[in-house]
Amino acid sequence: MANNPNLRAALADVIADYRAGEIPAPDAAHIDRWISQFPDAVRDPILAELLHVFHWTYFSQAKVQTFIDSIVTNVKFAGPAPCNFWQGVKVLKLQTAGNSQKDMLALLEESLQRQCGLAMGLCGVAPHTYLYLDDAVFSGGRIRSDIIKWVKEAAPKSAKLAVLVIGLHKGGEWYSAKMIREAAQAAGKTIELTWWRVALFEDRKSEINNSDVLRPTTIPADPATQGYVAGLGQAPILRKIGGKSPIGIFSGEAGRHLLEQEFLVAGVRVRGMCPHFNAYMRPLGNMLFESLGFGSTIVTYRNCPNNAPLVFWAGNPWYPLFPRKTN
Repeated sequence: MANNPNLRAALADVIADYRAGEIPAPDAAHIDRWISQFPDAVRDPILAELLHVFHWTYFSQAKVQTFIDSIVTNVKFAGPAPCNFWQGVKVLKLQTAGNSQKDMLALLEESLQRQCGLAMGLCGVAPHTYLYLDDAVFSGGRIRSDIIKWVKEAAPKSAKLAVLVIGLHKGGEWYSAKMIREAAQAAGKTIELTWWRVALFEDRKSEINNSDVLRPTTIPADPATQGYVAGLGQAPILRKIGGKSPIGIFSGEAGRHLLEQEFLVAGVRVRGMCPHFNAYMRPLGNMLFESLGFGSTIVTYRNCPNNAPLVFWAGNPWYPLFPRKTN
């Protein structure tokens, strides 16, 4: 199959600001080097499908800033007098590792100054609302740890807590909310929790057939992949054909199936190349439970999560589409 240079240039344009200023800007040659690790016949189809997927799941800095700007003046969030509302918002700075929260807070601080003339550090002296801000929630482990610690140690007896993220997965939202409520109850506190996001992604096991994450319908007839699956403690749950992504992430069943199959096979190959990966680094992304992987396709301008397929971010000797920085 002929390699279409336009697809490579188009995808490079979509992810143009990935880690801007930290690594060289992705170009068509970068895309070509990455896709050349796949069989020739599927290279252009993979790129074509990713162009559709990343329309929904790649969050550029401009897209994130637009979201932050809209939240600052959102009537449902901030009421009819948003600048007055924000004066009573206490922004929580709870993360001790990584820069995702720090980077998001910088965008919020700039937006508050520009739209309301407010210095974020001077807001929330007498708070009516507490705000936790981060880029995305996958399984929700970090947000649970941060907020539960705050609930136990620093939260008042009664508080309104708003969680603001770019991408939110329903499974992580449900479990995190449950654990936060239980922690509050155990501490004798009342926490009114609300979630705000750019996009809500379906990843719950009960909705596997109508999910927004990579969930294969069959195990490829690839010996290494078959061997990996056989080594799992339990057989992975497979998606049944006929459902659809609620958001419309995929162009259709054929494009989705292509990514699931090729990324699974290549992910197993990557695991073989990278023996330092622990068992949780699964072919379709980091996941605690035995499975094929989390399968998220979310990538932000600042980093690629390890919950995404290994083929997106793993390195040395695999060549990554999104070179990932770790905490």
